[in-house]
Amino acid sequence: MQYELRYNVIEPKRNSYQNVIDRLGDQPATRYQEATLDVEPRENFHYRPTWIQDRELYDPRYTALQLTDPYTYADPRGFYYTPYVTNRAALHDEFGKTLGYLEGRDLLGRMPEAWREVLATVVIPLRHYESGAQLVTVAGARFAYGTSIEQCCTFAAFDRIGNAQMLSRVGIALGAGAGGVLTTAKQDWLNGEHLQPLRRLVEEIMIVDDWAEGLLAIDHIDALIYPLLYTGLDEQALLTGAGAYSLFAQHLSTWYADQRKWLDALITAWSTDPDHGTANAEHLTRIAGTWQPKAQEAVAALATKLDGVQA
Repeated sequence: MQYELRYNVIEPKRNSYQNVIDRLGDQPATRYQEATLDVEPRENFHYRPTWIQDRELYDPRYTALQLTDPYTYADPRGFYYTPYVTNRAALHDEFGKTLGYLEGRDLLGRMPEAWREVLATVVIPLRHYESGAQLVTVAGARFAYGTSIEQCCTFAAFDRIGNAQMLSRVGIALGAGAGGVLTTAKQDWLNGEHLQPLRRLVEEIMIVDDWAEGLLAIDHIDALIYPLLYTGLDEQALLTGAGAYSLFAQHLSTWYADQRKWLDALITAWSTDPDHGTANAEHLTRIAGTWQPKAQEAVAALATKLDGVQA
């Protein structure tokens, strides 16, 4: 008996989901588009927020920075849940390997005393800064209008907790597996003179009503802290016997470069929007004028503790 195998090609009735078809037509779409476009509901809500009853649950008026259509903005990284989780799992796996290398050879404990002091009193306390930044960023996750923006804020909020965890793990390693360094770092955050301007500023930003302004205010601090601590001190660490600092700092500078990708693209979208670009540019100028000087003052106070390791 002989058998003849034949193939039947079944043509799909449509190439994508309806949310994509409504915008782009019936054509093949990326996974990012399918997971993003018009996913956030816009109608048929059960109730309005009891604390602000002239707003919908999802409402563009939670910020002064407007887009004619939020879905004209797209995350340049193409992150939706799966690629985001995969990428960050790899990042933290690499950080774990780096930390294991440092712990196995006690490289943190063998750094020069000035570098151990900077790590314990300046860098490790910033895990509390990351926690405050997470609260500010998660406001964007709740109040941003449009999934394309909201999911970027959500991922960034998770990243902030991840950054705080990385700093905490470094603190535990510096303390030889105990939590004494973290306890001291918390007291520095609460009482250290060099950290009080930064702590005060973060708390001021946490109560800003406009989620986008809060996000950009934190970004003005990031734009000073990350280049200063995780990039600027990198080469200096290598030249002064603190290579261990450079090894772990590279992971945070890598994260900051990734953070800039979606946030810079969003700022560009606000600035070039066909209907709101001019007004948005004015708001962006006002936000920078309000928060940038405060960020510079706060980071300058923190930087006074770096004199012992800077050339």
